[in-house]
Amino acid sequence: MRRIHVGNALSAFGLGFTVPYLYVYVAQVRGLGAMTAGLVLAVFAVAALIVLPFAGRAIVRRGPLPVLLAALVAAAVGAMGLGLAGNSTAVLAAAVALGAGQAVMQPALATMIVDCSTTETRSRAFATQFFLQNLGLGVGGLIGGHLVDTTRVSSFTLLFAIEAAMFLLLAGVMSTVRLPRAPRVEDAPRSAGGSWKRLLGNRAMVQLCVLGFVLFFACYGQFESGLSAYGVEAAGISTSALGTALAANTAMIVVAQFAVLKFVERQKRSRVIAAVGLIWAVAWVVAGYAGLGHGSREMATAAFVSTYALFGLGEAMLSPTVAPLVADLAPTGLAGQYNSAFALVKQLALAVGPAVGGPMGASLHAPYIVTFLLFSLGITYLALRLGRQLTAVQDQPWLARKRVVARGGAAAEPVPAQA
Repeated sequence: MRRIHVGNALSAFGLGFTVPYLYVYVAQVRGLGAMTAGLVLAVFAVAALIVLPFAGRAIVRRGPLPVLLAALVAAAVGAMGLGLAGNSTAVLAAAVALGAGQAVMQPALATMIVDCSTTETRSRAFATQFFLQNLGLGVGGLIGGHLVDTTRVSSFTLLFAIEAAMFLLLAGVMSTVRLPRAPRVEDAPRSAGGSWKRLLGNRAMVQLCVLGFVLFFACYGQFESGLSAYGVEAAGISTSALGTALAANTAMIVVAQFAVLKFVERQKRSRVIAAVGLIWAVAWVVAGYAGLGHGSREMATAAFVSTYALFGLGEAMLSPTVAPLVADLAPTGLAGQYNSAFALVKQLALAVGPAVGGPMGASLHAPYIVTFLLFSLGITYLALRLGRQLTAVQDQPWLARKRVVARGGAAAEPVPAQA
């Protein structure tokens, strides 16, 4: 588990070096124009949507480690290709390799975490993963910002080379991991085979995927598109203040993650997700004040930064909740397919979110706030509805420590404590 977490941090550190500067690099430094830069960003999403349906089957059949190693090699080739590419064709081909590799890493690493954890330790494991990812992205972005020089192509080539080296270093670390047999929630639904038809027959998983789409659409899909456009156009936020808001989001996650974890671990997962919906609803109200209120520019900036911080608090609550729930809903041996399916839902939301939120945030300021305020309240409703589909242990994993779980007022079958 420690090696997996180190690997997560390394990959996030490498991504942090290049992701914030990709558009500038393609459009300005390489002189390929805004159209090509936009296509590169779109290619990342398209590549992920293409490979993820196959990634789940590959993880189930081959195991997460071989799939992860293949994804890391592809990502390293893509990163180095971007650093050396001098024309549109080469840039887009490299983006396909990097986007596909990045997308497959997520469910593969998540499945490895599942295999190395128990029902009782899974929430803390995923919280640690999320903490290290944000820390790595933040540190990588900070260092990368001091290395880049838009007048020198070689400075960007260095960044992409460092990113490629991080992926290869991660491959080296992961190749030493020996995965144990994964324990499972005893009363998780059992379904034969790993087909998508079987997965779609799991009502709880389908509802979680719908909930996940709304979560990613209403939050992550707005960070660098609709919400930032709204802040600049409606609230008059400067680019430096926008950077401060993004930093506040990361800082909130890093500071609050383990404090929040102690509270979340003993709560019902469905109610934690419902609470996140309410917190994000407050965040959208604060954002509404920033752009639609009549306060000073300083007050608008403070409100906008607070919006990103509130989103960070919600993210810290979700990290030990949603990913472990996906794992606990998966029948034995199918965690890879369930993780891939949920990653696919995430990519769909991240593709649709900016397309919808960007134009609204830039021009339809009041409707934008109202729309995503309603989406946040929808998260609360969907989470409470999901709770009715979950077993007692799936909703509250710490109950697995007890010999008897009471559900619906009647004593259920004894649940063995996890070793």
